[in-house]
Amino acid sequence: MMRAVRYLFTAACAALLAHAVVHAEECVEPTTDPTNTYDAQHTYDKLAPKYPQIRIASAAVPADVRLVADQTYAQYGTRCLKLDMYLPASAQQDLPVVVFVHGGGWRSGFRSEFVPMALRLARNGYASVTISYRLAGEAMYPAAVHDVRAAVRWVREHAGDYGLDPRRIALAGGSAGGQIASLAGVTGHLNQFDPGAAGSDVSSAVQAVVNIDGLSDFTSEAARVNEDDPKKSISAAGYWFGGRYAEKTALWREASPIQYVNSSMPPILFIGSAQPRFAVGRDEMVEKMTQLRVPSKVVLLPDTPHSFWMFDPWLQPTVDVTVAFLNAQMPSRQAKRFSRKVE
Repeated sequence: MMRAVRYLFTAACAALLAHAVVHAEECVEPTTDPTNTYDAQHTYDKLAPKYPQIRIASAAVPADVRLVADQTYAQYGTRCLKLDMYLPASAQQDLPVVVFVHGGGWRSGFRSEFVPMALRLARNGYASVTISYRLAGEAMYPAAVHDVRAAVRWVREHAGDYGLDPRRIALAGGSAGGQIASLAGVTGHLNQFDPGAAGSDVSSAVQAVVNIDGLSDFTSEAARVNEDDPKKSISAAGYWFGGRYAEKTALWREASPIQYVNSSMPPILFIGSAQPRFAVGRDEMVEKMTQLRVPSKVVLLPDTPHSFWMFDPWLQPTVDVTVAFLNAQMPSRQAKRFSRKVE
């Protein structure tokens, strides 16, 4: 009798699962936006006259890196958000992870932007993840932050499938992606930026952040000179927030990473160009972190334009300082044990 009941129960579960699979909504790729031109080639065309020595960093996957492409990490109806993973090809376990958030003024850009950096980190023993997220034209603030937190959770949930260390996950991003990565990182303790937290026991908090030329404070006068000029049409930030500073003051403040500095936040590496407008709020944020004894580091690359990380000769120093910082802030368990023995 009990055997028959178990059989019926198993059969019923299988039927329900099959029904769910059959009726799952299929992913539909969004229509290509011809105005979305924030990529390496278009950026190179703009920068090359002033910086003739630069070359677009290679995105060719070398033999010692394994690509796991087009993984869906979140789905909204038929809209699927995807990520690509770049892993050391040799079988390894407990790999530290870096999740990359592309730039593009919150309303443009592609996850392919960070493939060259992801490849070089993979060759340094890191699992690198490049993600797509909802841009402002599809979903305004804070949708992108929600997506980044969802991506971190997916990586942590699937750590065992790919030899990842769920205790060593960092967020990194450039330009708007640097701001998003910072905000998602410093609010890891706040579920208001993570709708998925209520239905999951898997954390979306990270252990380190790398902010490459991303704003830290939208509310400062220096930021609003560029992001809220009343003489100009609405800025990229204003478009993301759905209004100018005077109209959406609370959102401009809420989206500023500097507002969330706390003693338990992850350490942050700030990598900056020679363009001061993208450093707004950085020094003030570092000062707050220092007062709370939260590790931070600022590295400036001289004579560089914004978006320098897409190009050689600037990508390699960017990779080098990133690897050094993350190795120090997210040491392996073996390194931690060795450190304790020395002490």
